Amino acid sequence: MKRLLKVLLILAVIGAAATLIGMAVAQHKGYVLVAYKGFRYESTLWATLALLAALWLLFIALRYLLRLVAVSGGVVNPWSRRNARRRARLASEQGLLDLAEGRWARALRHLKRAAEGDPQPLIYYLGAARAAQKIGQTEEAEQLLERALERQPQAELAIALAHAELQLDRGDSVAALETLKAVHERHPRHHQVLRQLLHVHEVRGDWAALVGLLPTLRKEKALPEGQLAELELRVWSARLHQAGEEGLNEGETALQPLTRAWQQLSSAQRNEPRLVLAFAEQLQRLGAEEEAEESVRSAIKRGYDEALVRFYGLLRGRDPARQLQTAEGWLKEHAGDSALLLTLGRLCLRNRLWGKAREYFESSLSFRRDPETCAELARLLAQMGEVERSNQLFQEGLGLLDQRLPALPLPAEKIA
Repeated sequence: MKRLLKVLLILAVIGAAATLIGMAVAQHKGYVLVAYKGFRYESTLWATLALLAALWLLFIALRYLLRLVAVSGGVVNPWSRRNARRRARLASEQGLLDLAEGRWARALRHLKRAAEGDPQPLIYYLGAARAAQKIGQTEEAEQLLERALERQPQAELAIALAHAELQLDRGDSVAALETLKAVHERHPRHHQVLRQLLHVHEVRGDWAALVGLLPTLRKEKALPEGQLAELELRVWSARLHQAGEEGLNEGETALQPLTRAWQQLSSAQRNEPRLVLAFAEQLQRLGAEEEAEESVRSAIKRGYDEALVRFYGLLRGRDPARQLQTAEGWLKEHAGDSALLLTLGRLCLRNRLWGKAREYFESSLSFRRDPETCAELARLLAQMGEVERSNQLFQEGLGLLDQRLPALPLPAEKIA
């Protein structure tokens, strides 16, 4: 109802205005004369105003029509800026999808197109370079990274890291290392640079270089503390193994590389059971069993460790009887440790105490069924003439080992 009243009011106003204008036109037509050189225009004032209003409306209509043609032309014209942006957007979406799904050739084609049509093309060039490498187009991958650097020179670090990753992916660890060394000189504290440098050294097995990198990793907190502590143990264990290999067949100087590597550790690290074990294993490997026995015995005295105790039974010290006596002293606090009982059995064998060795082995098996203990006791019983029991233990040991192996398919029929 209110809307109807408004419409009627507007119509009344328009009618009144038209009436007044009509009366004004009838009473005062006015006169307009425009003369310029040979041109002459004469008309009434109201006709002239009507003409100007018509020209203005025509101008507005033409401008609207031209804008409509321009917009529709942008939609229809395949080379218009609007369509170029649309093609680039579609290419980026499809290219990233192809990259994620492993369609490398299509990803390369779409991402190159997206990169050329985007003012920030880095992500597309990196993806295209990866796709190019996946299909064996190494030169194309290198060119795409160079093009990315030309378009976005401020992304030099990201491009260099991607370059090193591609080099490593194709097995060129030497080139990857050179790339990362150059980046590390310019960004010595960057966490991702340090992590990739760590990875390359691990791939190359360059444990000496990793040892040198560890202080920087710790200082810059490039890795979580727990992960860094585990890395240090793994790196130093591998470094000690490497030092042991360096001393093989070196005669009197065989222990020097291993000793130098051991002295590089801090006092806290030299008390770490895992590193002591790695050091002792290399001493044994180089024929220095007495030194290995002393090292392990001292470490166990500082802190009992099952892995060290187990290894202690495999070492021949200067005095086997004293070695057995030392190990039996650990029974007071660790009487139920199957690893210690296994070690005691082995040390009894070394001291030719056959009955005592059997007791220790059987006691160890009462706490834990272990394939090594089964094998040791089976070997002893075979020498003592108890063949049936020995064979049973050998079978049990093999069964225990079989449980540790991954399940593999067996032949359907008996092998002839």
